[in-house]
Amino acid sequence: MSTSQVSSVGGEVARRRIRIGRATIDDVTMAEAVEAVAELVAQRKGGIVCTPNVDHLVLLEDDVRLRAAYERASLVTADGMPIVWASRLLGTPLREKVSGSDLIGPLLERAGRERWRVYLLGGGEGVAARAAERLKVDAPGLEIVGIDARTIDLARDPPTHHELCDRLTAARPDLVLVALGCPKQEIVMARIAESVRPAVCVGVGAGLDFLAGTVPRAPRWISAAGLEWLYRLAREPRRLWRRYLLKDPRVAWILLRDLRGAAGRSSDPRAS
Repeated sequence: MSTSQVSSVGGEVARRRIRIGRATIDDVTMAEAVEAVAELVAQRKGGIVCTPNVDHLVLLEDDVRLRAAYERASLVTADGMPIVWASRLLGTPLREKVSGSDLIGPLLERAGRERWRVYLLGGGEGVAARAAERLKVDAPGLEIVGIDARTIDLARDPPTHHELCDRLTAARPDLVLVALGCPKQEIVMARIAESVRPAVCVGVGAGLDFLAGTVPRAPRWISAAGLEWLYRLAREPRRLWRRYLLKDPRVAWILLRDLRGAAGRSSDPRAS
């Protein structure tokens, strides 16, 4: 189902939201997304930010834990041009792609100006540390108060999460960049949100790898053309072929279902 509604993100400004599959997505520009996160930080109430791509839409169909995490999200932005194109196809167009990895730069710039305390969580071994080292050079005024690349096992909850919450609470961050991959990062953010409040947790996927330089980012023209998935598949075929070639094509069925639902509502005289 694809619908359009208005809600308050950050508790201040009403924003249009649309639904694609089982994801409700905020229609925000990059600048508006950064401002929404800044509002959450200023309010000191915490929150989580999810950035769905096609893979998320597919996983949301069957993963109840992921759906529960999305229901708790304070802000949800479109990660990838395919999501924007899908919104147009369904008649509820999003204005802009706002991916988690693209959010990192503007958020860290804002963090440096406003003296937010930043925590880096996730990535492979040594990735968060390398990202922090690069930020010391590229953003010398930024306050990195913690890095954490320990493996998080969802099956070991609550012990693992208690330890993680203890580390985060001790660091007292305002902003936590969470790079654990979907669905783990969303599930973890939802589980720890209350315990680490007022920190705002933002899911950034491979963003720390890009920041550290351990994984190259697709050129901008490839991303704008909606082909970043193909670029990543070409670089990591053994790891990603199953996701992109077997799982993600299921999104066509999801969109077809949404289109049929929209057609049914338009033909129902009670909808007018």
